[in-house]
Amino acid sequence: MSILDAELLGALGPWLAGRRWYTGKGREPRLTAVSGLRLDEASETWLVRDDAGPEPVLYQVPLTRHPGPVAGLEGALVATGPAGWVYDGCQDPDGAAALLRAITEERRLDPVDGRGTGTGHRAGAAPVPTGSRVLSGEQSNTSVIYDVADGEPVILKVFRVLHPGYNPDVEVQQALASAGSTRVPRPVGDLVGRWPGRDAGPPDAVTGAGETLVEGHLALAQEFLPGVEDAWRVALRAATAGEDFTDRARALGEATAEVHAVLARVLPTRAADDAARAATLRGWQGRQGDAVAHVPALADRADEIDAVLRAGAGAPWPRLQRVHGDFHLGQVLDVPGRGWVLLDFEGEPLRPLAGRTEPDLPQRDVAGMLRSFDYAAASAAGAPAGWATAAREAFLDGYAVASGGDPRADAELLRALELDKALYEAVYEARNRPDWLPIPLAGIERILTGAAGT
Repeated sequence: MSILDAELLGALGPWLAGRRWYTGKGREPRLTAVSGLRLDEASETWLVRDDAGPEPVLYQVPLTRHPGPVAGLEGALVATGPAGWVYDGCQDPDGAAALLRAITEERRLDPVDGRGTGTGHRAGAAPVPTGSRVLSGEQSNTSVIYDVADGEPVILKVFRVLHPGYNPDVEVQQALASAGSTRVPRPVGDLVGRWPGRDAGPPDAVTGAGETLVEGHLALAQEFLPGVEDAWRVALRAATAGEDFTDRARALGEATAEVHAVLARVLPTRAADDAARAATLRGWQGRQGDAVAHVPALADRADEIDAVLRAGAGAPWPRLQRVHGDFHLGQVLDVPGRGWVLLDFEGEPLRPLAGRTEPDLPQRDVAGMLRSFDYAAASAAGAPAGWATAAREAFLDGYAVASGGDPRADAELLRALELDKALYEAVYEARNRPDWLPIPLAGIERILTGAAGT
C-alpha cells in the first residue's frame, strides 16, 4: 500500500512549502501524486505535481517510513500517521543509502502505484557508503555526501524540480569524463525516472497499459572533493587582500578553453544559421524586456541596449556547441594538484530545460566568467582599482592561448553576451537581493559606455 495516502499528501504540502528548493514561495502547494518509485521496503521516491502556480511544477520527494520515531532525525520529520513516522529520505541515512544503491546496483525501481518506473546506471566502481550527511545551503537541489569504505567520498545530487529530458548536468559531465577530462568530478552513475506526462490519461485498470511515460534524470552521483574551496572564495580573498589574481585567472581561462574543446569534439555541434541567430536575439530582447520590467530605469537606455544586442546577433559566430551555460566563479573548484575543476552544468536555472540542452555559443561561458570577476571585485571590501580588469584580461589571455582564438577578436558578440548576462543578473538581484542590484547596473553602464566609444 502506498505510503503517500491522502493524509500524508496533505501533510506534505506545508513541509514542501518550507523547503529552500520550493519554487512557489508565498503560495500554498496544491499537490497531486504523479508517481512513486520503490527504493526498498522502507524507502520510496515520490514525484508530486504542484498546481498552485501559473505553471505546474513537478517535484521529487524521497521519503522513508519507520514504525516509530528515529533519534537524531527530528529535523527531517515530514509527518506521522497510519503510515508510521515519515521522514525526508535524503536526511535519513537509510533513505540516502537506498538512493545511492539504486545507482550503484543498477536497480530497476518498480512503481508503488502502478505508474512509472526508474533505472540506475553505474559509471564506475560501486562505492560502499559508511555514513551520509546533507550538504547545507543549496537552493535548487539536495546533495548528499557519503563517506565510503576504502575510497574517496561520493556526492549524490538529487534533482528536486524535474523536467522531461536528460539533465545537462549529467549528460555534459559524463561526456567530459568519458573523454578522459579531469576538469570535472569522476562520475559514479545516475538515476533515470519515467513518469506519466502532464496530459496522460489513467492506465488500464487491469494491465496498466495505455499511458504515455516521459523520461528524465532523478539524481547524479559523482566524486566528492572534500576540503577544497571554490574559485569565488579564492578570488574574493585575493581581491580583499589586494593580491594579484592574474596567474589564477589565466589558468582558469586555459581550463575553460580545454573543456570547450573537449565538448566540441565529443558532443554534436551545428552551424549558427539565420534561425539560430534570430532565436538568440529574441531571447536577448526578452531578457531586456524582463530587466526593464524589474528595473524601470533601464528603459532610458533601451535603444543603446538594443543596438548592442543587434550588433552581437549580426557579428561573425563560431559553430554552436554544448557549453556550461551558467559559468561563474562559484562553479569552479580549486583542487590541489589538479587545478581548476568545473561543476554544475545544469545551465541558468531560469531557462527552460530544452533551451539549456541546445548547442550554444562558447563565448556565453566566457562572458559569464567576466561578469563574475566584476562581482568578486564589487563584493570585496577594499579591492584595489583595476583588480577586476586585470583578472578579466588574464582570463581572456589564458583562453586565447589554449583555444587558439581570442574572444576579444569577436568584440561585438562578446559584448552582447556580457550585456545579456548583466541583464539576467539585474532581474535576479531585483527579485532576490535588491542591495546587490548596483553591481549588474554598473556592468551594464560599463558595457554601454564601451560600446559607444568604439
